[in-house]
Amino acid sequence: MKSTTGHMIELKSITFGYTQNAPIFAHFAWEVLAGETWAILGPSGCGKTTLLYLLAGLETPQAGRISIDGVGVARPRPQTGLILQDFGLLPWATVSQNAELGLKIRSFYGPDGKHAPKYSTNNSDVNYWLERLGLVEHASKYPAQLSGGQRQRTAIARTLAMQPDLLLMDEPFSSLDAPTRESLQQLTFELRKEHNLTLIIVTHAIEEAVVLGQKILLLEEPPNSAPQIIPNPDINRPEYRNTKEYLELCQFLRARMGEDEPNV
Repeated sequence: MKSTTGHMIELKSITFGYTQNAPIFAHFAWEVLAGETWAILGPSGCGKTTLLYLLAGLETPQAGRISIDGVGVARPRPQTGLILQDFGLLPWATVSQNAELGLKIRSFYGPDGKHAPKYSTNNSDVNYWLERLGLVEHASKYPAQLSGGQRQRTAIARTLAMQPDLLLMDEPFSSLDAPTRESLQQLTFELRKEHNLTLIIVTHAIEEAVVLGQKILLLEEPPNSAPQIIPNPDINRPEYRNTKEYLELCQFLRARMGEDEPNV
C-alpha cells in the first residue's frame, strides 16, 4: 500500500563517508512526509547524490538508521523508483521494450517482497505511460533515434510503470536544452500530483530546485550534520516562475550558496 500520512522517510543520526576519516554526513537527521516534494541542492561534492543513493539502498550508513514506511533500508526497495541523469536505457531495445523492462524483471522473480512488492500483480499498463508521456509514435524507435527529452521520457515511463510510491531523481534534466527541461519539469510536477508520489530530486540548479521543491534541503561542504530546510510555500501558484516570490527565493538561495550568476 502507498503511504498517505505520516513520516515516509526517517534518517536517524546517520553517519556516512567513503573513507573513514572524511564523513560526508555526521549524525545527520532528516524527515520526509508522504506525498511531499523535496529538492536537494548544494555545491558539487556536498553529498547530494550520495544522499539519494542512501535513500535508494545502494549505499548503507556506517552509523544510524534510514527507514521508509517504518522499515529499515538495507537494500534497494521495490516501491522506490530511481531515475538517473544518463537515462539508463538499453541501446538495443526499443522505447516500448525499455519501458517494459522493469515489469519483465519483476515477473521473473514474482512478488517476493525483495525484487517486487509482495502485493504486486504486474497489472500496470505500459501503453498508458507511453501515451501519457507522448511516446506512442516513437514506441518502435531505438534510443539513438530519440532526442534527449524523448529518452528521458522513456526512462520516466519505465519507472512509473512499476507503480512506485517514492521517486528519486538525480539531476535528470541537466543535459537537456532549456525548453525541454522546463517542459519535463512541469510534467514531473503534474505526474507527482496525479499519482500521489513522494518525490526527491537532486539538482545543482537553483531555479530547478525552486520550481520543483515544496521544500528545499540545502547541503554544504561536508560533513553535513544539521539539515538546512528552506520552505517553498508558493510553489503551487499558477505561473509561479513569473512571480516575485519565485525570484526572491532564487535570489535568497543564490546568496546562501555564494553564487553571483543564475544557473542556466
